[in-house]
Amino acid sequence: MDEFNRYELMLEALTELKPEIEAAYQSSSLQKPQPQPTQTLPPLHEVLNEFGPMPPEALFLGVASDGLPVLLNLYDPVPGPILIAGDAGTGKTALLQTIALAAGMMHQPEQLQFGALTSHPEEWSGLEDIPNNVGVFPLYHQSSEDFILSLASWAHGNKSSRQSILLLIDDLEAIAKLNFDAQQNLRWLLLRGPARRVWPIITLNPNRMGNAIPWLEAFHTRVFAPIQNIHLARQMDAENAELDSLNIGTQFAMREGNQWLRFWIPSIA
Repeated sequence: MDEFNRYELMLEALTELKPEIEAAYQSSSLQKPQPQPTQTLPPLHEVLNEFGPMPPEALFLGVASDGLPVLLNLYDPVPGPILIAGDAGTGKTALLQTIALAAGMMHQPEQLQFGALTSHPEEWSGLEDIPNNVGVFPLYHQSSEDFILSLASWAHGNKSSRQSILLLIDDLEAIAKLNFDAQQNLRWLLLRGPARRVWPIITLNPNRMGNAIPWLEAFHTRVFAPIQNIHLARQMDAENAELDSLNIGTQFAMREGNQWLRFWIPSIA
């Protein structure tokens, strides 16, 4: 049995047992365990090797329940910028880093590059050596604002290049700390970036999204990690996604038409 099938069977078993586990805890005085037990995941390089060569426009996001890769077409701007929303500790940063690492494994720097903006640059240690990485910029430092400005300038002049750049921002709320010009350039990148080969992919914790609410309308493509508060899930337009049943840290959901597509991410440890 290959790693894909093994992990899918583990997911199915955990999903089937979850109602019984929750009922047992609700009928006892024990507190429901958090987080859920993590599963042994196949490493990213093995997953990508199993899939084999992919088109140059394909950006790897994860593996769907049917074992097929979940891909973003970097040459099609229709999906627009991507929001990754979920509670603290549910794998949002891990998904961003999976995307970054897969970009380095699948693409040459002249095809695809990425830059990461984060309040915790130490969490990105080890990714500096990826040739596709143009930098990890602290959101509390001017270098983040300079990077956004340089991306906007590049995108304004990019009408024919086949190179794409990922703008990975770990925490949408933190952009409120950026200066006015940086915020205006980011707004333009959210509106026009994908059509100019700049793809913003940004995380958000809905429990502290006060400053981020005005930005939400820019995101028509949303990937969800677990969100326990049903009111917040409804506010994020995910009330029917059953987000509380996702495996914490490894499994995500995104809308595909009228259905919800679930997918998991390989190990990057």
